[in-house]
Amino acid sequence: MNGTATLWWDVQTESICYIDQTCLPADYTIVECHTIERLVRAINRLEIRGAPALGVAGAYGIALAARASKSKQFKAFLSDVFRDAETLRETRPTAVNLGWGIDRVLEKTARAPDIASARKIALEEARLIADEDTASCHAIGMLGASLLPETCTILTHCNAGSLACSSWGTALGVIRSAVQEGKKVKVIACETRPLLQGSRLTAWELVRDGIDVTVITDSSAASLMRKNIIDAVVVGADRVTGDVVFNKIGTYMHAVCARYHNIPFYVAAPVSTFDTKKTESDVIIEERDREEVTTMGNRVFVPDAARVKNYAFDATPMKLISALITERGVLIPPINIESIISLKNTK
Repeated sequence: MNGTATLWWDVQTESICYIDQTCLPADYTIVECHTIERLVRAINRLEIRGAPALGVAGAYGIALAARASKSKQFKAFLSDVFRDAETLRETRPTAVNLGWGIDRVLEKTARAPDIASARKIALEEARLIADEDTASCHAIGMLGASLLPETCTILTHCNAGSLACSSWGTALGVIRSAVQEGKKVKVIACETRPLLQGSRLTAWELVRDGIDVTVITDSSAASLMRKNIIDAVVVGADRVTGDVVFNKIGTYMHAVCARYHNIPFYVAAPVSTFDTKKTESDVIIEERDREEVTTMGNRVFVPDAARVKNYAFDATPMKLISALITERGVLIPPINIESIISLKNTK
């Protein structure tokens, strides 16, 4: 049981290879991405998604841009790479990891002495980010597993598994680590409308690992909490500020219901997801296409004249969070900007 590698650099083709998440669970499709334009499309279409995975994709994207540049002069080469970096950065405004991965590789690349060295350094740094992400997920999993009872049923929302990272996962990493330790864990996965990342992706991952999983409609969660079926909620995060956690739309609803029913609500996220410079009011909540809500297959389920709001994320206040699980430790209330900065600076 080790999760699934989500995206990686293929040496032979000099391309980013990844699992196309839009094809799951029916088809397991590996895509070779050779251009920034194709990577942008992959991220926009959610072929690649999940905060840590976006960080890795952003890092590999700079390596891809470095190889794609035809410029012979180093200054022009860097101009090409920085232009592609900005194009890539604009694809997902809410998740912080994409820009973090891009900037980390850009910084190292810009300090290279020549083009050949820059290409080598960009790929090395991107690979390091991917390796660090896997290590972080395992550390999060180990620390988070200690918070779970020996026998428990865990609710999770959206997909914060290996598909959302380089491998192993954050929220699902906690579950995988608990199972690996011998704990008897059952999982309830919310379907996660409108794109069904819970039923399509989380359930697919857990079934592959032989972990007991049941899929429910999003609106069933509160009822199951009231019936004492759920022992804890574990979710991931796309951005953590000092006042809120941004995650897939519907997370806030589960946090409110968990608090009312005295159920622990845990957020599992690497420190790369922390944003110590912004608060909730500074962050743009991504709105996605109308068709994601109105259409399923070839059928339309919403009248043309009806307006649609399709927010991709919501914000959960820190006061509703029982613990924030990171690779560097577990934060318990009161969680604030000072505690987040302190943990982020911990080595």
